[in-house]
Amino acid sequence: MSIEDRIRALKKKRRAVILAHNYQIAEVQDIADFVGDSLGLSIQASQTDAEVIVFCGVHFMAETAKILSPQKTVLLPDKNAGCPMANMINGRQLRTLKEQHPGAKVLCYVNTSAEVKAECDLCCTSANAVTLVKGALKDDKEIIFVPDKYLADYVAGQTGRRFVLWNGYCPTHARILPEDIVRAKALHPAAVVIAHPECTPEVRMLADRVASTEGMCRYVKEAKEQEIIVGTEVGIIHRLKKENPGKVFYPASEQAVCPNMKLITLEKVLWALEDMQPVIDVPPDIASKARRCIERMLEYS
Repeated sequence: MSIEDRIRALKKKRRAVILAHNYQIAEVQDIADFVGDSLGLSIQASQTDAEVIVFCGVHFMAETAKILSPQKTVLLPDKNAGCPMANMINGRQLRTLKEQHPGAKVLCYVNTSAEVKAECDLCCTSANAVTLVKGALKDDKEIIFVPDKYLADYVAGQTGRRFVLWNGYCPTHARILPEDIVRAKALHPAAVVIAHPECTPEVRMLADRVASTEGMCRYVKEAKEQEIIVGTEVGIIHRLKKENPGKVFYPASEQAVCPNMKLITLEKVLWALEDMQPVIDVPPDIASKARRCIERMLEYS
């Protein structure tokens, strides 16, 4: 049997579902039952009737799945698949920031630990942050937005709101430079540029469209242009090519590779299903607090 067939057989035996983020390697995306962004994966995790969730992403994503489905077994095929942005703030640091701004509502990016989510009023993704600020938080005078200062800057520009910020960012998106966009456009003058909100303001200003990864997938399907410069982690290009075989994609930067997202392989997915390890657990007291801000996000989605 091929490794893919072994995974499918074990998945059936374990009553498992495989969820994969858009930044995973091609082989992992192809074996998954669902490929998507953080919001889509959160929704799938909350709605699946599978007994086991194999989460091909990074640690905070698997934590979120466990929080939403505490009765299920959640496996992260590589326990070292963390998120540098999520590690830029912890619960103690956020509590200190809250003490400095009493009465402020706290909005956290989904790219945070369960410990941080437990301290927040509302969670968001890059796909719904603008909607949540305009809706759920429209009457709040002061909003703490952690940890991504670049996503916060983008949302501020779309909503006219100003936030109390944390100096967090995605190192992978920070590797995409304005000169990369200028160079790509010079090489491919007929191409449109799409960029993720985690990119710097200077990069976003050069883009034709700023969108979450799922928003990028929708935009590309509808775009009349046949060439697209992709300003996000390069893993998404595999999905874009599969869904749009007649179009051509160029990475804005070959350096936009998240090493943590690339840790999971087909072999590790197989081993996770064989050994039912590594298991992701969240302490019940933290999970119950974190669940409120995540579920509130899903209500608005």
